Amino acid sequence: MKTTTKKSNSPPLLTATTAEGIENELISMAYELVAQRIQDGTATAAETVHFLKMGSTKERYERERLKKELELMQAKTEALQSAKRVEELYNKAIEAMRDYAGMQTYDE
Repeated sequence: MKTTTKKSNSPPLLTATTAEGIENELISMAYELVAQRIQDGTATAAETVHFLKMGSTKERYERERLKKELELMQAKTEALQSAKRVEELYNKAIEAMRDYAGMQTYDE
């Protein structure tokens, strides 16, 4: 966390050009603001409780569980894509064997 205080009354300028980038900048600024308020002793109870919860063992386990679930979903997606590619290869191989054997396929 930053320990310096900002003396300027003007708000920091947003430099991001995408909605996601702007959102990330705003989140960062909010975290810095709350960190400063905690240091100054002016943070609300809700702000303090939020960070207490974020540091709890339960929250860390929950974040780890969500991370593992995301990895599992990505692995399943990759497996489905791989299965689709294998099926396409089998179909091409069967078609090539039919062509080689002189069999013609007719479209209905």
